[in-house]
Amino acid sequence: MRIPFEPYLFGIKINIHLILEYLAFFCSYRYYKYLRSKEVDHIGDNNRLSIIIGAAAGAYLGSRVVGLLENPLLVMNEKSIIDILNSKTIMGGLFGGLMGVEIAKKIIGERNSSGDLFTFPIILGIFIGRIGCFLSGTKEFTYGIQTQFPLGMNLGDNVNRHPIALYELIYLLVLFIVLQRVKNANFHLKKGTLFKLFMICYFGFRFIIEFIKPNTFFIAHLSSIQWLCLICWAYYYKIFTNPIRHAH
Repeated sequence: MRIPFEPYLFGIKINIHLILEYLAFFCSYRYYKYLRSKEVDHIGDNNRLSIIIGAAAGAYLGSRVVGLLENPLLVMNEKSIIDILNSKTIMGGLFGGLMGVEIAKKIIGERNSSGDLFTFPIILGIFIGRIGCFLSGTKEFTYGIQTQFPLGMNLGDNVNRHPIALYELIYLLVLFIVLQRVKNANFHLKKGTLFKLFMICYFGFRFIIEFIKPNTFFIAHLSSIQWLCLICWAYYYKIFTNPIRHAH
């Protein structure tokens, strides 16, 4: 199979990345609904809906803002405005969604943690989306720098590069399994801890992987995504000072 993968259907080129992106939203939402039907949700339907709306709004804004910062546009014209509207990144979406949830909970007065129920659906959604990124090759900014590493691949520009999307697929699969075992083990986990662990682990992975992307490193030799990772860790600093205790 050649990358970028651009299949044709009835003579029309199919945007496989866009299709998988929509599929990611659909599957992750259906998975969330399934998990909610199997677990006791201490948040009522109306408040849960408000939280989802807050998450969606925050994710949309966050993905666009951080996407723009990842590849800042210096020349303002009609094309650059379109590029601004199309710029997005899952990192900004995750952190923006988190902020949207917190604001929504403040407005409706909800005190219960809401993140755990979203953890595995989010991982599933990112996983499906990353398949689309991998198949898009260098048409999506999820490719790495040139390398002689055995896993280096030609992603569409005839240069052997780190297939970062493929690395992330493997990491997400391992993270899903590990968090499932943590959830099923006899740990004293406070509500919301599972989601916090996901955010810390995923943002940690992205912090490291950014070093092998052809990034623009603005401040202190770190990219905008890496600075966002540091902000996320700072936001969750308490989890490092309150270690998880195993049940006796």
